[in-house]
Amino acid sequence: MNSTFLTELYQTVSLSRWAGALYVFLIICVICFINFLIVKILKVFDRRARDSRSDWQIVFLDAVGPPLRGVVWIAGLTFAVGILTHTGDYSVLSQVFPPARDVAAIAMMTWFLLRMVQRVEANLLARAHDGGFDPTATDAIGKLARIAIFVTAALVTLQTLGFSIAGLLALGGAGGIAIGFAAQSLVANLLGGLTIYASRPFKVGEWIIMSGSEVMGEVQEIGWRATRIMGFDRKPFYVPNSMFNTGVVINHSRMTNRRIMEHLLLRYSDIGKVEAIVADVNRMLGKHPGIEHDFFAFNFDTCGDFALKLFLYAFTVSTDYNDYMNVKEDILLKIAAIVHDHGGELAVPARTLHLPEGLRLEGAATPEPFVAGLTPARA
Repeated sequence: MNSTFLTELYQTVSLSRWAGALYVFLIICVICFINFLIVKILKVFDRRARDSRSDWQIVFLDAVGPPLRGVVWIAGLTFAVGILTHTGDYSVLSQVFPPARDVAAIAMMTWFLLRMVQRVEANLLARAHDGGFDPTATDAIGKLARIAIFVTAALVTLQTLGFSIAGLLALGGAGGIAIGFAAQSLVANLLGGLTIYASRPFKVGEWIIMSGSEVMGEVQEIGWRATRIMGFDRKPFYVPNSMFNTGVVINHSRMTNRRIMEHLLLRYSDIGKVEAIVADVNRMLGKHPGIEHDFFAFNFDTCGDFALKLFLYAFTVSTDYNDYMNVKEDILLKIAAIVHDHGGELAVPARTLHLPEGLRLEGAATPEPFVAGLTPARA
Protein backbone atom coordinates (compact mmCIF):
# COMPACT_ATOMS: atom_id res chain seq x y z
CA MET A 1 0.00 0.00 0.00
CA ASN A 2 1.43 3.42 -0.98
CA SER A 3 1.90 5.33 2.31
CA THR A 4 2.21 8.71 0.51
CA PHE A 5 -1.20 8.23 -1.07
CA LEU A 6 -2.73 7.35 2.27
CA THR A 7 -1.08 10.34 3.93
CA GLU A 8 -2.52 12.69 1.34
CA LEU A 9 -5.91 11.01 1.76
CA TYR A 10 -5.83 11.59 5.50
CA GLN A 11 -4.72 15.16 5.07
CA THR A 12 -7.67 15.79 2.77
CA VAL A 13 -10.32 14.22 5.02
CA SER A 14 -10.18 14.12 8.81
CA LEU A 15 -10.45 10.46 9.63
CA SER A 16 -12.45 9.48 12.65
CA ARG A 17 -13.75 6.04 13.49
CA TRP A 18 -17.01 6.82 11.72
CA ALA A 19 -15.14 8.17 8.72
CA GLY A 20 -13.05 4.99 8.61
CA ALA A 21 -16.19 2.86 8.70
CA LEU A 22 -17.60 4.97 5.88
CA TYR A 23 -14.47 4.42 3.78
CA VAL A 24 -14.64 0.67 4.38
CA PHE A 25 -18.31 0.67 3.38
CA LEU A 26 -17.51 2.55 0.19
CA ILE A 27 -14.66 0.16 -0.60
CA ILE A 28 -17.00 -2.82 -0.15
CA CYS A 29 -19.50 -1.18 -2.50
CA VAL A 30 -16.75 -0.66 -5.08
CA ILE A 31 -15.70 -4.32 -4.70
CA CYS A 32 -19.26 -5.50 -5.30
CA PHE A 33 -19.56 -3.23 -8.34
CA ILE A 34 -16.26 -4.51 -9.79
CA ASN A 35 -17.37 -8.11 -9.22
CA PHE A 36 -20.64 -7.33 -10.98
CA LEU A 37 -18.69 -5.98 -13.96
CA ILE A 38 -16.45 -9.08 -13.95
CA VAL A 39 -19.50 -11.36 -14.13
CA LYS A 40 -20.99 -9.41 -17.03
CA ILE A 41 -17.69 -9.22 -18.95
CA LEU A 42 -16.98 -12.93 -18.48
CA LYS A 43 -20.48 -13.78 -19.74
CA VAL A 44 -19.85 -11.76 -22.90
CA PHE A 45 -16.51 -13.49 -23.53
CA ASP A 46 -18.02 -16.88 -22.71
CA ARG A 47 -20.81 -16.33 -25.22
CA ARG A 48 -18.31 -15.41 -27.91
CA ALA A 49 -16.14 -18.43 -27.07
CA ARG A 50 -19.15 -20.76 -27.31
CA ASP A 51 -20.18 -19.22 -30.63
CA SER A 52 -16.67 -19.84 -31.97
CA ARG A 53 -16.58 -23.29 -30.28
CA SER A 54 -13.27 -22.55 -28.61
CA ASP A 55 -13.21 -25.23 -25.91
CA TRP A 56 -10.07 -24.02 -24.16
CA GLN A 57 -11.33 -20.44 -23.89
CA ILE A 58 -14.58 -21.77 -22.41
CA VAL A 59 -12.61 -23.83 -19.89
CA PHE A 60 -10.47 -20.84 -18.86
CA LEU A 61 -13.40 -18.43 -18.56
CA ASP A 62 -15.41 -20.95 -16.54
CA ALA A 63 -12.51 -21.58 -14.17
CA VAL A 64 -11.30 -18.00 -13.66
CA GLY A 65 -14.58 -16.34 -12.57
CA PRO A 66 -14.94 -17.11 -8.82
CA PRO A 67 -11.17 -16.99 -8.03
CA LEU A 68 -10.86 -13.63 -9.84
CA ARG A 69 -13.72 -12.20 -7.78
CA GLY A 70 -11.96 -13.51 -4.70
CA VAL A 71 -8.77 -11.67 -5.72
CA VAL A 72 -10.80 -8.45 -6.06
CA TRP A 73 -12.06 -8.93 -2.51
CA ILE A 74 -8.51 -9.50 -1.26
CA ALA A 75 -7.27 -6.33 -2.98
CA GLY A 76 -10.21 -4.27 -1.70
CA LEU A 77 -9.86 -5.54 1.87
CA THR A 78 -6.13 -4.82 1.73
CA PHE A 79 -6.91 -1.22 0.82
CA ALA A 80 -9.54 -0.98 3.58
CA VAL A 81 -7.23 -2.44 6.22
CA GLY A 82 -4.52 -0.01 5.13
CA ILE A 83 -6.88 2.91 5.74
CA LEU A 84 -7.96 1.61 9.17
CA THR A 85 -4.41 0.90 10.39
CA HIS A 86 -2.66 3.95 8.90
CA THR A 87 -2.91 6.02 12.08
CA GLY A 88 -1.61 3.20 14.25
CA ASP A 89 -5.00 1.97 15.38
CA TYR A 90 -6.02 -1.67 15.10
CA SER A 91 -2.46 -2.94 15.65
CA VAL A 92 -3.65 -6.53 15.97
CA LEU A 93 -5.36 -6.27 12.60
CA SER A 94 -2.19 -4.86 11.03
CA GLN A 95 -0.26 -7.87 12.29
CA VAL A 96 -2.78 -10.59 11.48
CA PHE A 97 -4.06 -9.39 8.13
CA PRO A 98 -0.84 -9.52 5.97
CA PRO A 99 -0.16 -13.27 6.41
CA ALA A 100 -3.90 -14.02 6.13
CA ARG A 101 -4.00 -11.98 2.92
CA ASP A 102 -1.02 -13.90 1.49
CA VAL A 103 -2.56 -17.25 2.40
CA ALA A 104 -5.87 -16.17 0.85
CA ALA A 105 -4.07 -15.14 -2.36
CA ILE A 106 -2.39 -18.55 -2.51
CA ALA A 107 -5.76 -20.20 -1.90
CA MET A 108 -7.33 -18.25 -4.78
CA MET A 109 -4.55 -19.32 -7.15
CA THR A 110 -4.86 -22.93 -5.98
CA TRP A 111 -8.63 -22.78 -6.43
CA PHE A 112 -8.22 -21.45 -9.96
CA LEU A 113 -5.73 -24.21 -10.90
CA LEU A 114 -7.94 -26.95 -9.44
CA ARG A 115 -10.95 -25.61 -11.36
CA MET A 116 -8.85 -25.56 -14.52
CA VAL A 117 -7.75 -29.16 -13.98
CA GLN A 118 -11.32 -30.28 -13.29
CA ARG A 119 -12.69 -28.64 -16.43
CA VAL A 120 -9.81 -29.74 -18.65
CA GLU A 121 -10.27 -33.29 -17.38
CA ALA A 122 -14.00 -33.15 -18.10
CA ASN A 123 -13.26 -31.81 -21.58
CA LEU A 124 -10.76 -34.59 -22.28
CA LEU A 125 -13.12 -37.25 -20.92
CA ALA A 126 -15.85 -35.97 -23.23
CA ARG A 127 -13.43 -36.39 -26.12
CA ALA A 128 -12.43 -39.82 -24.79
CA HIS A 129 -16.00 -41.04 -25.24
CA ASP A 130 -15.67 -40.02 -28.89
CA GLY A 131 -12.41 -41.97 -29.22
CA GLY A 132 -10.08 -38.98 -29.00
CA PHE A 133 -8.38 -39.71 -25.66
CA ASP A 134 -7.85 -42.62 -23.31
CA PRO A 135 -10.09 -42.04 -20.23
CA THR A 136 -7.68 -43.98 -18.00
CA ALA A 137 -4.73 -41.77 -18.97
CA THR A 138 -6.89 -38.67 -18.60
CA ASP A 139 -7.91 -39.71 -15.09
CA ALA A 140 -4.26 -40.39 -14.16
CA ILE A 141 -3.09 -37.00 -15.46
CA GLY A 142 -5.87 -35.25 -13.54
CA LYS A 143 -4.96 -36.97 -10.28
CA LEU A 144 -1.25 -36.25 -10.67
CA ALA A 145 -1.97 -32.59 -11.49
CA ARG A 146 -4.13 -32.22 -8.36
CA ILE A 147 -1.42 -33.77 -6.19
CA ALA A 148 1.21 -31.44 -7.66
CA ILE A 149 -1.02 -28.38 -7.09
CA PHE A 150 -1.80 -29.32 -3.48
CA VAL A 151 1.84 -30.07 -2.62
CA THR A 152 3.08 -26.86 -4.25
CA ALA A 153 0.40 -24.77 -2.53
CA ALA A 154 1.21 -26.32 0.84
CA LEU A 155 4.95 -25.62 0.47
CA VAL A 156 4.38 -22.02 -0.69
CA THR A 157 1.95 -21.45 2.20
CA LEU A 158 4.44 -22.76 4.75
CA GLN A 159 7.18 -20.59 3.24
CA THR A 160 4.86 -17.57 3.41
CA LEU A 161 4.11 -18.22 7.07
CA GLY A 162 7.82 -18.30 7.89
CA PHE A 163 8.53 -22.02 8.05
CA SER A 164 11.77 -23.40 6.59
CA ILE A 165 10.97 -25.61 3.60
CA ALA A 166 14.47 -27.13 3.61
CA GLY A 167 14.03 -28.38 7.16
CA LEU A 168 10.55 -29.70 6.40
CA LEU A 169 11.81 -31.56 3.32
CA ALA A 170 14.63 -33.14 5.34
CA LEU A 171 12.20 -34.14 8.07
CA GLY A 172 9.75 -35.40 5.46
CA GLY A 173 12.45 -37.54 3.84
CA ALA A 174 13.27 -39.27 7.12
CA GLY A 175 9.61 -39.58 7.98
CA GLY A 176 8.84 -40.92 4.52
CA ILE A 177 11.25 -43.82 5.04
CA ALA A 178 9.60 -44.72 8.33
CA ILE A 179 6.13 -44.41 6.86
CA GLY A 180 7.21 -46.52 3.88
CA PHE A 181 8.20 -49.42 6.14
CA ALA A 182 5.03 -49.06 8.18
CA ALA A 183 2.73 -48.90 5.15
CA GLN A 184 4.27 -51.31 2.67
CA SER A 185 0.91 -52.56 1.42
CA LEU A 186 -0.30 -49.00 0.83
CA VAL A 187 2.88 -48.17 -1.10
CA ALA A 188 2.55 -51.40 -3.10
CA ASN A 189 -1.03 -50.50 -4.03
CA LEU A 190 0.06 -46.99 -5.00
CA LEU A 191 2.81 -48.37 -7.24
CA GLY A 192 0.34 -50.88 -8.65
CA GLY A 193 -2.01 -48.03 -9.58
CA LEU A 194 0.85 -46.16 -11.27
CA THR A 195 1.75 -49.35 -13.16
CA ILE A 196 -1.81 -49.66 -14.43
CA TYR A 197 -1.80 -46.04 -15.59
CA ALA A 198 1.59 -46.50 -17.29
CA SER A 199 1.21 -49.91 -18.97
CA ARG A 200 -2.60 -49.76 -19.38
CA PRO A 201 -3.43 -53.49 -19.39
CA PHE A 202 -7.04 -52.36 -19.05
CA LYS A 203 -8.99 -49.13 -18.75
CA VAL A 204 -12.32 -47.98 -17.38
CA GLY A 205 -15.22 -49.58 -19.22
CA GLU A 206 -13.38 -52.76 -20.26
CA TRP A 207 -14.25 -56.29 -19.14
CA ILE A 208 -11.49 -58.29 -17.45
CA ILE A 209 -10.94 -61.63 -15.70
CA MET A 210 -8.20 -62.34 -13.14
CA SER A 211 -7.01 -65.92 -13.53
CA GLY A 212 -7.11 -68.02 -10.39
CA SER A 213 -9.72 -65.84 -8.68
CA GLU A 214 -13.40 -65.04 -8.81
CA VAL A 215 -12.72 -61.49 -9.99
CA MET A 216 -14.36 -60.85 -13.32
CA GLY A 217 -16.44 -58.00 -14.65
CA GLU A 218 -16.37 -54.41 -15.89
CA VAL A 219 -13.71 -51.96 -14.70
CA GLN A 220 -15.56 -48.96 -13.24
CA GLU A 221 -12.84 -47.01 -11.43
CA ILE A 222 -9.05 -47.19 -11.09
CA GLY A 223 -8.15 -45.60 -7.77
CA TRP A 224 -4.79 -45.04 -6.10
CA ARG A 225 -5.34 -47.90 -3.64
CA ALA A 226 -7.87 -50.21 -5.29
CA THR A 227 -9.73 -50.79 -8.53
CA ARG A 228 -13.52 -51.23 -8.52
CA ILE A 229 -14.80 -53.98 -10.83
CA MET A 230 -18.51 -54.63 -11.28
CA GLY A 231 -19.03 -58.39 -11.50
CA PHE A 232 -21.20 -60.18 -14.01
CA ASP A 233 -23.71 -60.76 -11.20
CA ARG A 234 -23.68 -56.97 -10.52
CA LYS A 235 -21.71 -57.33 -7.30
CA PRO A 236 -18.69 -54.99 -7.03
CA PHE A 237 -15.12 -56.21 -6.42
CA TYR A 238 -12.60 -53.85 -4.79
CA VAL A 239 -9.24 -55.25 -5.88
CA PRO A 240 -5.99 -53.90 -4.34
CA ASN A 241 -3.81 -52.56 -7.13
CA SER A 242 -0.82 -54.58 -5.96
CA MET A 243 -2.56 -57.76 -7.18
CA PHE A 244 -2.27 -56.57 -10.77
CA ASN A 245 1.55 -56.54 -10.50
CA THR A 246 1.68 -60.32 -10.05
CA GLY A 247 -1.68 -61.64 -11.24
CA VAL A 248 -2.63 -62.65 -14.78
CA VAL A 249 -5.31 -60.39 -16.25
CA ILE A 250 -7.43 -61.44 -19.23
CA ASN A 251 -8.89 -58.46 -21.05
CA HIS A 252 -12.06 -59.65 -22.77
CA SER A 253 -12.76 -56.25 -24.29
CA ARG A 254 -9.63 -56.46 -26.45
CA MET A 255 -10.34 -59.84 -28.03
CA THR A 256 -10.44 -59.81 -31.81
CA ASN A 257 -12.83 -62.76 -32.19
CA ARG A 258 -14.84 -65.20 -30.10
CA ARG A 259 -14.12 -68.90 -30.40
CA ILE A 260 -16.58 -71.71 -31.11
CA MET A 261 -15.21 -75.07 -29.96
CA GLU A 262 -17.64 -77.97 -29.73
CA HIS A 263 -17.74 -81.78 -30.01
CA LEU A 264 -20.76 -83.24 -31.80
CA LEU A 265 -21.57 -86.91 -31.19
CA LEU A 266 -22.73 -89.21 -33.99
CA ARG A 267 -24.00 -92.78 -33.68
CA TYR A 268 -21.57 -95.58 -34.47
CA SER A 269 -24.08 -96.94 -36.95
CA ASP A 270 -23.57 -93.76 -39.03
CA ILE A 271 -19.83 -94.32 -39.56
CA GLY A 272 -20.38 -94.68 -43.30
CA LYS A 273 -21.98 -91.24 -43.51
CA VAL A 274 -19.24 -89.32 -41.68
CA GLU A 275 -17.23 -88.36 -44.77
CA ALA A 276 -20.23 -86.83 -46.58
CA ILE A 277 -21.46 -85.05 -43.45
CA VAL A 278 -18.01 -83.52 -42.79
CA ALA A 279 -17.74 -82.33 -46.40
CA ASP A 280 -21.18 -80.67 -46.37
CA VAL A 281 -20.58 -78.98 -43.00
CA ASN A 282 -17.26 -77.55 -44.21
CA ARG A 283 -18.97 -76.16 -47.30
CA MET A 284 -21.62 -74.61 -45.07
CA LEU A 285 -18.97 -73.05 -42.80
CA GLY A 286 -17.12 -71.66 -45.80
CA LYS A 287 -20.21 -69.69 -46.80
CA HIS A 288 -21.43 -68.68 -43.34
CA PRO A 289 -21.20 -64.86 -42.89
CA GLY A 290 -20.84 -65.03 -39.12
CA ILE A 291 -17.44 -66.73 -38.88
CA GLU A 292 -13.91 -65.95 -40.00
CA HIS A 293 -13.04 -67.83 -43.17
CA ASP A 294 -9.27 -67.56 -42.67
CA PHE A 295 -9.35 -70.58 -40.37
CA PHE A 296 -12.06 -73.01 -39.32
CA ALA A 297 -12.20 -76.77 -38.90
CA PHE A 298 -14.83 -79.51 -38.80
CA ASN A 299 -13.44 -83.05 -38.80
CA PHE A 300 -13.96 -86.55 -37.49
CA ASP A 301 -11.93 -86.34 -34.29
CA THR A 302 -12.04 -89.65 -32.42
CA CYS A 303 -14.09 -92.66 -31.46
CA GLY A 304 -15.70 -92.06 -28.10
CA ASP A 305 -17.07 -94.48 -25.53
CA PHE A 306 -20.50 -94.59 -27.10
CA ALA A 307 -20.35 -92.31 -30.18
CA LEU A 308 -18.24 -90.89 -32.97
CA LYS A 309 -16.84 -87.46 -32.09
CA LEU A 310 -16.90 -84.70 -34.69
CA PHE A 311 -14.89 -81.58 -33.75
CA LEU A 312 -16.00 -78.03 -34.61
CA TYR A 313 -13.49 -75.15 -34.30
CA ALA A 314 -14.18 -71.65 -35.63
CA PHE A 315 -14.03 -67.94 -34.77
CA THR A 316 -16.92 -65.53 -35.02
CA VAL A 317 -16.54 -62.21 -36.83
CA SER A 318 -18.19 -60.23 -34.03
CA THR A 319 -16.96 -60.10 -30.44
CA ASP A 320 -20.40 -59.13 -29.11
CA TYR A 321 -21.67 -61.91 -26.87
CA ASN A 322 -25.22 -61.87 -28.24
CA ASP A 323 -23.94 -62.06 -31.83
CA TYR A 324 -21.61 -64.89 -30.81
CA MET A 325 -24.47 -66.91 -29.29
CA ASN A 326 -26.69 -66.32 -32.32
CA VAL A 327 -23.97 -67.44 -34.74
CA LYS A 328 -23.16 -70.49 -32.64
CA GLU A 329 -26.83 -71.47 -32.40
CA ASP A 330 -27.30 -71.09 -36.17
CA ILE A 331 -24.23 -73.20 -36.98
CA LEU A 332 -25.19 -76.03 -34.59
CA LEU A 333 -28.73 -76.17 -35.96
CA LYS A 334 -27.45 -76.27 -39.53
CA ILE A 335 -25.05 -79.09 -38.65
CA ALA A 336 -27.93 -81.03 -37.07
CA ALA A 337 -29.97 -80.48 -40.26
CA ILE A 338 -27.09 -81.75 -42.43
CA VAL A 339 -26.77 -84.87 -40.27
CA HIS A 340 -30.52 -85.47 -40.57
CA ASP A 341 -30.44 -84.97 -44.36
CA HIS A 342 -27.85 -87.74 -44.62
CA GLY A 343 -30.03 -90.09 -42.58
CA GLY A 344 -27.84 -89.89 -39.49
CA GLU A 345 -28.68 -89.05 -35.91
CA LEU A 346 -26.83 -87.30 -33.12
CA ALA A 347 -25.94 -89.78 -30.41
CA VAL A 348 -27.07 -89.69 -26.80
CA PRO A 349 -25.32 -91.33 -23.82
CA ALA A 350 -26.31 -95.03 -23.73
CA ARG A 351 -25.65 -98.05 -21.56
CA THR A 352 -26.09 -101.72 -22.52
CA LEU A 353 -27.76 -104.01 -20.00
CA HIS A 354 -27.15 -107.75 -20.48
CA LEU A 355 -29.79 -110.01 -18.84
CA PRO A 356 -29.09 -113.57 -17.79
CA GLU A 357 -30.67 -116.23 -19.99
CA GLY A 358 -34.26 -116.88 -19.00
CA LEU A 359 -34.64 -113.54 -17.22
CA ARG A 360 -36.73 -110.90 -18.87
CA LEU A 361 -37.91 -107.39 -18.12
CA GLU A 362 -41.54 -106.86 -17.21
CA GLY A 363 -43.54 -106.19 -20.34
CA ALA A 364 -40.90 -107.72 -22.66
CA ALA A 365 -42.04 -110.65 -24.82
CA THR A 366 -38.61 -112.27 -24.97
CA PRO A 367 -35.41 -111.66 -23.08
CA GLU A 368 -33.28 -109.28 -25.12
CA PRO A 369 -30.55 -106.76 -24.54
CA PHE A 370 -31.74 -103.29 -23.51
CA VAL A 371 -30.06 -99.95 -24.18
CA ALA A 372 -30.81 -97.14 -21.70
CA GLY A 373 -31.10 -93.75 -23.29
CA LEU A 374 -33.56 -91.32 -24.71
CA THR A 375 -34.69 -93.93 -27.26
CA PRO A 376 -34.36 -97.65 -26.56
CA ALA A 377 -32.32 -99.57 -29.13
CA ARG A 378 -30.93 -103.02 -29.59
CA ALA A 379 -27.39 -103.54 -28.41
